[in-house]
Amino acid sequence: MKKIKLDIVGLSYSQTQSGAYALVLGEIGGNRRLPIIIGGFEAQAIAVEIEKMQPSRPLTHDLFKTFADNFQIKIQEILIYNLIDGIFFAKLICSNGEKSIELDSRTSDAVALAVRFGSPIYTYDFIMDAAGIVIESNDFAFLENIENLPPKENTLQKEEASAEQDKGHASPYANLNDEQLEATLNKAIEAEQYETAAKIRDEIERRKS
Repeated sequence: MKKIKLDIVGLSYSQTQSGAYALVLGEIGGNRRLPIIIGGFEAQAIAVEIEKMQPSRPLTHDLFKTFADNFQIKIQEILIYNLIDGIFFAKLICSNGEKSIELDSRTSDAVALAVRFGSPIYTYDFIMDAAGIVIESNDFAFLENIENLPPKENTLQKEEASAEQDKGHASPYANLNDEQLEATLNKAIEAEQYETAAKIRDEIERRKS
């Protein structure tokens, strides 16, 4: 599969999910943007490193970097390799100079580490096709403008855009059994996909009632 190299375009408070932040990754040499909702702690960890601020005590990602440096472990690249039900899956490709291993990671943590190690960030073309936003001009180069795009062009607002359409229709999670619902809910929460988690909780509550 074709890999697409990404860079961080912007990071700001999400207007679509309370308490969350919107991270936008941009295709290098292209006009597509990949918006990802992340948690406040991970947003802080990314912003601190981008702005080269020095916290009074090391953050978790700083500790990971120091630990890795002392054992000669490098992160060669970050790969966002899958997208399932709005949840992005990522992994770290690491090396100690002798062997290379892959470690699963939340996308937000992977990006926070990438900015510390200076590691390139990649995704696959099919993910950009599925979740990317095509930017027609430099007018939409920054995050605050990306969040104001019409819902049909803005994956950050897809959940909200489909909410009205879905009223009166069966839940997309109606065919899952209780165990599958709980597993999907946990994955959504871990990936900070709070809109998805809310829908799953609604289905669980509906069954309980």
